[in-house]
Amino acid sequence: MKSTIRKSTFMAMYRLLDRVSPVDFDCGKLCGCACCVPERSEYTDDLGIYLLPGEEKIFTGNEDWITWNYDYAEDYEFPDSWSGKVWFLSCNTPPVCDRKKRPLQCRTYPVAPHILQFDSDRKSDHASASSDTDLTHGNDEKLILILSDLAAPYSCPLIEAGENNSNYQDAGSMLILNEQFLKATFTVWSRLIKDPLIHDLVQMDSEDRDFFIPVYPYNSPDDIF
Repeated sequence: MKSTIRKSTFMAMYRLLDRVSPVDFDCGKLCGCACCVPERSEYTDDLGIYLLPGEEKIFTGNEDWITWNYDYAEDYEFPDSWSGKVWFLSCNTPPVCDRKKRPLQCRTYPVAPHILQFDSDRKSDHASASSDTDLTHGNDEKLILILSDLAAPYSCPLIEAGENNSNYQDAGSMLILNEQFLKATFTVWSRLIKDPLIHDLVQMDSEDRDFFIPVYPYNSPDDIF
């Protein structure tokens, strides 16, 4: 698979996310770094993370803290537009890693991108409203950030705090997620989904969801639905 995103662009995204953090403290202290070192079981033996198409350009392939593996897109539930190898990284020294080389989907957790689809009437309603963060990425779609719903063998306290909050409008404050983190993450995903392969992945994941908790940008229910 060939990504349209240059190595220099991936590096710029890494630098932007290096400057922000989901919260003002080490959230690993809440859960014992569960997302890095979950309790060992048959379900965690192969724990790791997939790189986005083209993200492998960041790495040399000789990093001693990483084990490299790959799956073929055709053998798993990836978008139909994907083909060939999808790189999968496992950390050899959790929770210690080269922080500047953490994959993007490690950096943007505990939120995830979601693409909203609108019909023509709803699209016209939203076209009249604009802001720095309220961006439309297609003629009938809009990107938002939601609480990650990734199936994992551990619990994230930040996600649980949001799931236990019934008032969506206050979800961001309940999670204590830094606004600068949300803005930077939104900026990164806004650029990423301009790549057709990554857009197809986010769109596929979005279409598979029956429920989600929006966290950014978010002002009122009508802004989302």
